[in-house]
Amino acid sequence: MSREQAFLHMLDAASKMQWSIAMILEAKAVEAEKVRNWAINHLTVDAFQTHNEQLKEPLQIHEQIIELLEGLTKLENGLCSNLKAVLVQEESGGLSEDDGMFGSGFDLGDIGK
Repeated sequence: MSREQAFLHMLDAASKMQWSIAMILEAKAVEAEKVRNWAINHLTVDAFQTHNEQLKEPLQIHEQIIELLEGLTKLENGLCSNLKAVLVQEESGGLSEDDGMFGSGFDLGDIGK
């Protein structure tokens, strides 16, 4: 397998992972909407005996959401470092201009404009 094919496989795998992450986020959004509706209907002043308990329950929900977001951020950072490996390889001269898509065939010159 050539280097270009290996990079294409990496990019294909990264795009499939991004799609899976999007599906996870979509499912989590639906779940979050259900939790929101439940919280609105059940986390009332009457449901708790003390103010401390009233604050504790929503904070636990928020902690779970933050943990989820932190995990997804770490996953995205890992994907980003893998994709940077492809770009750094290209910029450092690891591939020549004749190497197809990663050489002269992949012009990103208009990005800075």
